[in-house]
Order: sequence, then structure tokens, then C-alpha cells
Amino acid sequence: MEQLYESITLWIDATASNIWSLMIYVLFAAGIWLTYKTRFIQFRRLGDSMKLIFAGFMGKKSKTKAEGDVSPFAALSTALAATVGNGNIGGVALALVTGGPGAIFWMWICGLVGMATKYAEALLGVKYREKYPDGTIAGGPMYYIKNGIKFKRVAKILAPTFAVCGAFATLFGTGNMMQANQMALAFNSELGIPNWLTGIVITTFVAVVIIGGIKRIGSVAEKLVPTMVLLYLGLGLVVIIANIEALPASIALIFKHAFTPAAAIGGFLGAQVRTAMQHGFRRGLLTNEAGLGSAPIAHAAAQTPSPVHQGLIGIGEVFIDTIVVCSFTAFINLSSGMWTSGLDGTAMTAAAFSNTLPVIGGMVVAFSSFLFGYSTLLGWYYYGEQCMKYLFGVKVTYPYRVIYVGLIFVGSVISIKLVFYIGDIANAFMALPNLIALVLLSGTVGSTTVKFFKKYRKISDFKE
Repeated sequence: MEQLYESITLWIDATASNIWSLMIYVLFAAGIWLTYKTRFIQFRRLGDSMKLIFAGFMGKKSKTKAEGDVSPFAALSTALAATVGNGNIGGVALALVTGGPGAIFWMWICGLVGMATKYAEALLGVKYREKYPDGTIAGGPMYYIKNGIKFKRVAKILAPTFAVCGAFATLFGTGNMMQANQMALAFNSELGIPNWLTGIVITTFVAVVIIGGIKRIGSVAEKLVPTMVLLYLGLGLVVIIANIEALPASIALIFKHAFTPAAAIGGFLGAQVRTAMQHGFRRGLLTNEAGLGSAPIAHAAAQTPSPVHQGLIGIGEVFIDTIVVCSFTAFINLSSGMWTSGLDGTAMTAAAFSNTLPVIGGMVVAFSSFLFGYSTLLGWYYYGEQCMKYLFGVKVTYPYRVIYVGLIFVGSVISIKLVFYIGDIANAFMALPNLIALVLLSGTVGSTTVKFFKKYRKISDFKE
């Protein structure tokens, strides 16, 4: 049985590698094109983005009641709940194992161009959203493909294709099984808790919240996400400071091996530049989801003053996820030397914490893994539900919930790498129709952005 698992894992990894050898160029090209069409929005307006996020964090609400299901910050928190997950802890560690330090550089590049991509997704998600008969919001790539693309024959193919791939990725990929897998791994390696027991607990906790739909998910997310991010970054900073002497050399490794092969050392088997690039983009998309098409489903539900406002919030989402949280994980594992230990996933990050904080280090990672994974499971549940509703209508909601929570348990007890590689394939097929749509609608994104900032030079000039 173990040999069969290994064979399947190797085959799926090879398939994912072949797909991503092409997808990294598609993803990068789309991000560069959207950066150009929005006039480098992610660099010019990052300050505005962070101001909007900070205002939401401080509880400042819109003066007028905008259409939508949840506040802009709750929508952001739901999107961040789905993006800031175990990919930030285990995925970054796996990128170091498979691609070497250079993979982190390419993950940063993925994040920088992805900020423009996420801006476009969030903007279009709000601009082309619809309402269900019960008054709740229906939004995401399915709807901006359906309502925005002029070539209706193309739209009729792309919209359901995205919905099918999105539902698959939610159930069998990064949104569900991988999160449960990494949570179970963390508790097993640090506390000795059996995977099946962790699976039961996670399944129960998720089921309790998703019954309430997007409003309850958003309510939980806007409290949970800031807490878990600040906790992880605060204690991660302690680990980095403890290994501060090794930090400059660690950063140098990232830039050096982004362009030169990384030789085998310790438990690390070595990696070529192409491998570093591929795994950097694969893990980058896994964590920030820019171009994947998932986040605009959450952003579409926001009670936002304008599509541009929510687009700017989308920029900050990628910045927080990739440039901040993922970088912390990379610096922790590189400066501690654990990236050559032979460990991978959350086990590597847990070991890095434990070496610096012997009593609580492992528990911090286990607890962070639980919070990150739990929040992601909630966010991705909503994404999958919207995809399923688009395909089959509202009646599919309850059967989908049963299947979703059941697969959480399955994910907690199967092979770690197998789950990641399934997620890589699912992500690629989910991203492709969305990226095509973003390119086709890039003119709309660009013109909407230019008109807005021609009228309002600063975001604070906007009057509701």
C-alpha cells in the first residue's frame, strides 16, 4: 500500500510539474499585463490599500449602506482566511525543500505581480456581481465572465469551466484536504495527537460555523485572521532575532539561488533554477491565490463604496500574505538552518520554532497551523459553495456541506506530498479560465481605474 502511495505521488508530482512548467509563464504574463493596464497600481497605491485595511481593522465603517452581504474588512478577512493558511507555514517550507532558497525569490515575484492580478479580480468581482433570489450576493469569476466578456460563446465555456474546476479544487485540493493534512501533521509531530483525532475535531469546528453561511464566516474571520497573523508574526520575530547573525547570509542565499543552481547540503538534495522558479510560483499561487479566481468570490460580497475600493483592498491581501507572512516563514527556516534538516511541511517550521523556543515553540506552530488551517477551511467552503450554486442552484448547498466536511477528515489522514500535488493540479486548471477572463477584461479594469483616479486623485477624496 505504501509503495502504491509513493507511485501515485510521483506520478501526480510529475503531472503537476509538466502543467506548471507552462502555467508559470501564463500566470506571470497575465500579472505583467494587468500591471501595465492598471499603470502599476500595486506600487502607486499600496499606501491607499493599507489605509483602507487599517481603517477596517480599527472598526471604521462606511457612512452609507452599500449593497453587499458583509463589510469590506469582513470580505478581506474571509479572503485572507482562505489565503493565509498552512501554505504559509508548510507550503513555504516545502518550497525550500523542493526548490531551494531561490524559490523564495520567485515566490516574491509571484506576489508582486499578483498584487495587480488580485486588484483586477476584486474590482471585477464587485463590478459584475449578481443577487440570488434570497437577496444574498452571487459573485466571482463565473459572473464577471458571464456578464463582462462580450464574446458570449467564449463566456458560456469559461464560466462553467471555472465553476467545475473551482468546486474540484475546493473539495480535493488546497482549500480543504491540504489544510486538514497540515493541521494533523503539526499536532501529531509536536503533541503526539493521532491524525484521525485531529481530523474529527477540525471537522466538527468547521461544521458549526459554515451552517451560518457567509455572514457567520465573515464575522468569525474578521476576528480570527488579525489575531492569528499577529500571533504568528510576533513569535516568529523572536525566532528570527535569535538567529539574526545568520539572517544576512540567508537573504543572500535567496537571491543567489534564484539565478544559480542550489547544491545539495544536509538533507537538501539540490535544485536547478528552473525548479526553484517553478516551485516558487506554485507555492506563491497556493498562498496568495492571485489569479486563481477564488478571492473575488469573497470580495464580491463586500459592502464597498466602489469596485476600485475593494480592488485596492485586494492588493493589501497579497502583500500581507506573501511579502509579509511567507517571508517570515522563509527567514525562520533559513536562518535556523532547518531547511537542510530533511524535514518538510509544517514539521520543518515547527522544528525551527522548537530550537529557539524549546518549551512552547512546537506548540506555537501547532496552534498557528490550526488557526491558519481552520480559517482557510472556512473561506474555501464559501468559494466552493458559490461554484456549486452556479452549476446546480441553491438546492446543492446542504449535500455540498456534507461532502466538504467529510473530506476534511480524509485529508487529515493521507500523504502530505500527495495532497499538495493534487492541489497544484487543481489550482492550475482553476486559474486558467480565470486568467483568460482577466486578460479579456483587462481593458475594463484599466479604464475603470484610470477614470476613478482621474476624478479622485486620492482615495480620501472619494465622497460616498
